[in-house]
Amino acid sequence: MIRLLVALFAAGLLLSACGSQSMSAAMKSWAHQSSYSYASTNKQLITDATHSAKALRTKGETNDQLHLVCGVLDYDTESANSFLPTPDKAASKLLDSAYGNLGAGATICYKAGHSATTRARALSYLSKGVGQLNEAYARIKSDTSSVN
Repeated sequence: MIRLLVALFAAGLLLSACGSQSMSAAMKSWAHQSSYSYASTNKQLITDATHSAKALRTKGETNDQLHLVCGVLDYDTESANSFLPTPDKAASKLLDSAYGNLGAGATICYKAGHSATTRARALSYLSKGVGQLNEAYARIKSDTSSVN
């Protein structure tokens, strides 16, 4: 009986080792999927957030201008969100929070009009979201840097 259990345990270990890959390899694969490049998506989201923040800080921006820049940010955030989760739970959590804050900031920005209070609230969400994007980027970069 013990021989059977040892044989089953050894077979299980052998079988599980055949299909596994390191976290670094899994993250690198995720970051460079054929229809998705994490680095370029991250850069685009930061650019979108920067354009939205600039529009929010400009008193003379019209509703149409806010709708344009904030609509683009919202669209790109939703697109990036569709590639979650990552193989790394912590990175997924950071990106989920970042995308949530950027999406909330874009939605509030879209409706801000000439309200200084609403614009400040949108800016707060955008700032928090970009900070979380940067934190996730650092984690993902460290996860993928050990892959040859």
